[in-house]
Amino acid sequence: MVKALIAGGGVAGPVTAMALQRAGIEAVVYEAHVPGNGEAGSYLTVATNGLDALRAIEADKPVLAAGFPTPTNVLLSGGGRRLGAVSNGGTLPDGTVSHTVKRARLYQALHDEAAARGIRTEPGRRLVGAEAMPGGGVVAAFADGSREQGDLLVGADGVHSATRRLLDPAAPAARYVGLVNFGGYTPGSAGTTEPGTWRMIFGRRAFFGYVADPAGGTVWFANVPRPAVSPAERAATTPGQWQRQLVELFAGDHGPASDLVAAGTLELAGDSTHDLPSVPTWHRGPMVIVGDAAHAPSPTSGQGASMAAEDGVVLAQCLRDLPSIPEALAAYEGRRRARVERIVAQGARTGSAKTPGPVGRVLRDLALPLVFKLLVTERSMAWIYGHHIDWDAPVTAAA
Repeated sequence: MVKALIAGGGVAGPVTAMALQRAGIEAVVYEAHVPGNGEAGSYLTVATNGLDALRAIEADKPVLAAGFPTPTNVLLSGGGRRLGAVSNGGTLPDGTVSHTVKRARLYQALHDEAAARGIRTEPGRRLVGAEAMPGGGVVAAFADGSREQGDLLVGADGVHSATRRLLDPAAPAARYVGLVNFGGYTPGSAGTTEPGTWRMIFGRRAFFGYVADPAGGTVWFANVPRPAVSPAERAATTPGQWQRQLVELFAGDHGPASDLVAAGTLELAGDSTHDLPSVPTWHRGPMVIVGDAAHAPSPTSGQGASMAAEDGVVLAQCLRDLPSIPEALAAYEGRRRARVERIVAQGARTGSAKTPGPVGRVLRDLALPLVFKLLVTERSMAWIYGHHIDWDAPVTAAA
């Protein structure tokens, strides 16, 4: 195998390209969007298993530098009652903890690192078709009318993946999880919480999370249980109107949610949250999907970016060590499917705690302190955060 075409330039795209390069395979990333100015968008967490995967290909330092450590979540009821504290992504043996990073900065850090390694990214190239060649290899077609040929097509094109549909026209679509996402930033709000600790509030009508950043401001997000936002509603609603809706939703809840929203800047508005529980077909011939294209978890899991990083590294290992592309892709799926589907299922269960009715809220607030004390512990979460990829360990088809 000589050349891989990678459709998608989010997290999975550049990480897979760097891992493939390390395995001796040339990779080019084709990104549908053209970069814009500014850093619009929300923040996310890269957990320690994701940082460990990046470390396997020596790509963790730029990501750590782009974010800030957030090792702990403290959970509170809308009335201000402390429900428990849990790890927000584990701790590596050297003390490294999970990091919160703005999505745009994470993308930029990964793309800059890939470019420094000589990996090419071509923006404005949206994948619309692909065809396996009779003698091996694949030809990818793009919306601008261009075509590219390679030995392998990797679909890293997200939860609404075109590659997934090319592999299987009957592939499942993303599933709306019942929550609409908002994210924002309020400068000059230091003191709302201790640095490094996310405070998560199960409000009466919506869920709110906030954390102090190193600049002295507060990063925050809101999950609102409601029907998905339609294109018409999105077009008709201004940022100011969204903010006023959020202020009203959190009115009466204990904590600073309404004040932070009112004083802040809305950077993500009306994003209908989807997941992707199980995709029957991950690969066909010289084509394969990775990251959210294969298994998108709800953001509640905090694992989307980390699972994408794991995928890219494991796929590269399999292609490095196994004698044919079909064997390598089968081994990749065999090593990844059970783990990622379990994480997606757990994220769905966690997300459902944000959407109960009045009786459900009472039962949840009574049960969660015991759940966090007895069930959601560092030991019980080790299967997620303690997952380690040894880059030098050889891959065998039977493993």
